[in-house]
Amino acid sequence: MPGEEKSAKQQGIIYNPWIQLFSGVMCMMMIANLQYGWTLFVNPISAKFGWERASIQVAFTIFIFLETWMTPIEAYFVDKYGPRTVVLCGSFLVGGSWVINAFASSLIVFYISSVMAACGAAAVYGTSVGNALKWFPYRRGLAAGITAAGFGAGAAITVVPISRMIAAGGYENAFLYFGIGQGLIIFAFSFLLRQAPKVKVVVRNAKRSARDFKPAEVLRSGMFWMIYPLFVCVAASGISFAAQIGPIAKDFGIDVTPVTLGGITLPALTFAIAINRILDGCGRPFFGFIADHIGREWDMFICFTLGAVFLFTVGHYGQNPVVFVVISGLYFGCFGEIYSNFPATAGDTFGGGFAASNSGMLYTAKGCAAIFVPIFAVVAAHWGWAMVFDISMTMNLLGAVYAVTILRPARRNFIAATHRAAAAAENAQSSTIPASGSVLAA
Repeated sequence: MPGEEKSAKQQGIIYNPWIQLFSGVMCMMMIANLQYGWTLFVNPISAKFGWERASIQVAFTIFIFLETWMTPIEAYFVDKYGPRTVVLCGSFLVGGSWVINAFASSLIVFYISSVMAACGAAAVYGTSVGNALKWFPYRRGLAAGITAAGFGAGAAITVVPISRMIAAGGYENAFLYFGIGQGLIIFAFSFLLRQAPKVKVVVRNAKRSARDFKPAEVLRSGMFWMIYPLFVCVAASGISFAAQIGPIAKDFGIDVTPVTLGGITLPALTFAIAINRILDGCGRPFFGFIADHIGREWDMFICFTLGAVFLFTVGHYGQNPVVFVVISGLYFGCFGEIYSNFPATAGDTFGGGFAASNSGMLYTAKGCAAIFVPIFAVVAAHWGWAMVFDISMTMNLLGAVYAVTILRPARRNFIAATHRAAAAAENAQSSTIPASGSVLAA
């Protein structure tokens, strides 16, 4: 076994890479509901104030857009100052945003709270993923997948309690108590986070770049702009589905329909969200591990193609509550792959020295994809949800083909070029060193 996960300067158990990974996962779990739990609050808020769902969903779009675009900024501070301070600040923003939501009585306040939540989530997400890429340079897909799994797992274990709290005491109590709890847990685990030691990664094959690219270099690279639109294309369907799953289930007439699976009976919407988050969480490390072995682009091809099949099935047969619960779960099990594979792809392509900043810049694609949430809502209002799912299916199929026919050879050539440049630099350096005894001979 290689010693890549061993710190060059181990200073106790807290510097164990797996402790660092666990701490990041716990923090990620606590920001999951900012995105995945939001759909549970949309209908209750609409019922209380009489606001249109589209207006309420603007808060979600603000959150997704700013969360992703703030990530590279906060990741820069992580690369420069370390993870602990950044996540510590994020804990106050995450907890405070939901406390504000508990007392909000206008859309403007909800929108302002979304800005706070976005800044806090960006601090946690960018730090946790970037730290995982640095601590596990040879297992980036698996490490990023495990970390990203926390983002799904956090919602999976809390969706039922939140749903029941909303039903029993109103959405306000759910915002208040879960907001306080989530903020406190992030606060506690932030003190365990440490900057990974700077260890030179031995490049064993042509799958990884031979040098580290600074963020400015990455932005000037054509390779970055080949990866970026692919992320946007496939993220759009999953983000929109997650944001609109409550309204979709209600429009399908199955949101409160009891569904029994494995001896468990729950309303279809609650069951679907829970299974979605569980399979989403499991899929991230699983497909990250697969990508480490079969290649990033082939993993994308498999997941995007399966995702297209599942989206078509939900769009045309999702009025059956069992189909809706099971197939939506399978879809999110494949969709979550983008949050492990794309950061790992960035790490392999641009090196690990600035992994937090570079993966954070790529993560902004998620913010661009969030623009599709209100667009798809308008499409659904005029042509129905089946049209939305057909568009999403097409985007996934195009992404699958693009990954293996365009991105794969281009990225392989890009990485090979870094190896040639590194070899040339080494040869040039060695040629300037005089042979042994040449000075005396002169």
